[in-house]
Amino acid sequence: MNFLENVWWLLVLIGVMILIHELGHYWAARIFDVKVEAFSFGFGPRLFGFKRGETDFRFSLIFFFGGYVKMAGQEGGEEGVPDPRSVLAKPRWQRLLIAFAGPFMNVVLAVVLVTGLFTVHFPKVPVTHSPLVGYVTADGAAAKAGIKEGDRILRVDDVNNPTWEDIALKEIASANRPMLVLVEHPDKQQEVIRVTPTLDERNGVGIAGWSEEMPVQVESVEPGMEAQHAGLKKGDRLVKANGEKILSTPKLHDIMKASGGKPVSLTYLRDGQEHTVEVTPRYKTIEGQPRWLIGVRLESPVTYVALPVVQAFEESVKANARNAGLIFQFLKGIVERRMSPKSLEGPIRIAQISTEAAREGPSSFFGLMAMVSLNLAIFNLLPIPILDGGQILVLLIEMLMGRDLSATVKEAVFKVGFVFLMMMVVFVLYNDITKILTS
Repeated sequence: MNFLENVWWLLVLIGVMILIHELGHYWAARIFDVKVEAFSFGFGPRLFGFKRGETDFRFSLIFFFGGYVKMAGQEGGEEGVPDPRSVLAKPRWQRLLIAFAGPFMNVVLAVVLVTGLFTVHFPKVPVTHSPLVGYVTADGAAAKAGIKEGDRILRVDDVNNPTWEDIALKEIASANRPMLVLVEHPDKQQEVIRVTPTLDERNGVGIAGWSEEMPVQVESVEPGMEAQHAGLKKGDRLVKANGEKILSTPKLHDIMKASGGKPVSLTYLRDGQEHTVEVTPRYKTIEGQPRWLIGVRLESPVTYVALPVVQAFEESVKANARNAGLIFQFLKGIVERRMSPKSLEGPIRIAQISTEAAREGPSSFFGLMAMVSLNLAIFNLLPIPILDGGQILVLLIEMLMGRDLSATVKEAVFKVGFVFLMMMVVFVLYNDITKILTS
């Protein structure tokens, strides 16, 4: 049943991506009066479909890896009188726009989806400029460099007064590459510290081992556990444990772990007043992970608001621009061999993630769809033969040369691109299976 559910939500997710992408090519071709012979979901042999006008709308065998729009004259080498409606009969700038239209529509979809989400559900997370470090992992890159809890980050590389989102983007993209971090210590002394994030082998991204200061608030209390006996309630804000300030949830977890089951003095705020209680953690295994627990579910205060459409659109553009920048930084890291391609997700993992997002609700699923759509747009714009970016690159070269490349060269480039794409397919499938077996 779980397998069928994964397949269903993958079909929904990928189906929308393919439809929007190929509609971009299709509409652009129709605008420039190019004859479209086939509009296919998937590659390979035709399974079923219907014909409308001069176009065969079909579903093909290999569905999970995209689709295509076949235009008249696309394959070249056709004998007889040239068809004025063939794609090769059109000016190069028109062919370039047709190739670009697919990825462009995926970007549009991402912006539209996030805009829609923000008109009903925009998260206003308490974020301060030059944020405070709320937690530092022992033996992590940040700790080894000298970063301490309570330090205020004033600059990361060339970003002044960064938000924690700016810092996280820098961290993720800087595996094995030093970042220059200007910090202000609690005593107001400033210092430039070189922090070199390590590579997270599982996720293939850089990690420095730090996190932002964020209020730790009780979301719910588990019946029968120590927290309930001590009188903790939903909305209580935890501020100290054994006299130490709690600046983040991981800090509380560390203190509970260090207690070894001994009573912990816990100070919390309720209605503006401080209260102190004593709780004794219990040792339990949750999802295969042994932990010391007191029976509370914690959250960081987040206020959700509905933005006006114009403001939602502006925030959507900003969010998608940040995500696009992160994707390019990640690709750059792979090329520079600082980051691992293991974090690439294939159809198996996307199926699992899409099912999880669907279970969480429409907001999570549409958010995932926006991210996948943006990733698809950027991937297709890479200058790789057979992809849209490869076609655009060839057209730009021909425009600069003032003539077409030879059919032999184009055929060789296409074959190289096809082999590369098939290698990518095999890799992501192997990567997905490995992640499942080792999780």
